[in-house]
Amino acid sequence: MSTLALHDAELNLAADDLSALEQRVLRTVELLKKEREARATAEQNSATLQQLLDEQSAQLTAVQEQVKTFEQEREAVRQRVERLLNQLDEISA
Repeated sequence: MSTLALHDAELNLAADDLSALEQRVLRTVELLKKEREARATAEQNSATLQQLLDEQSAQLTAVQEQVKTFEQEREAVRQRVERLLNQLDEISA
């Protein structure tokens, strides 16, 4: 085999290796783009969910205060009703 044929074979192997490397680089770049898009989407979803959580936390606090107020009002009404019932018992006794 002549040295020219060996040189052509080596060039073909080098070109194939370079082509394979180029394909791997291109696939890696595409994968990186997709992963960055997925990360951006996940970060946006996280921010949205955090905002919803903050809003619901504020609503929960407001509802808890309202429940506390209602319980206090109920206790006041219960005491008034007991007092009225005691007065009725005294009248009928």
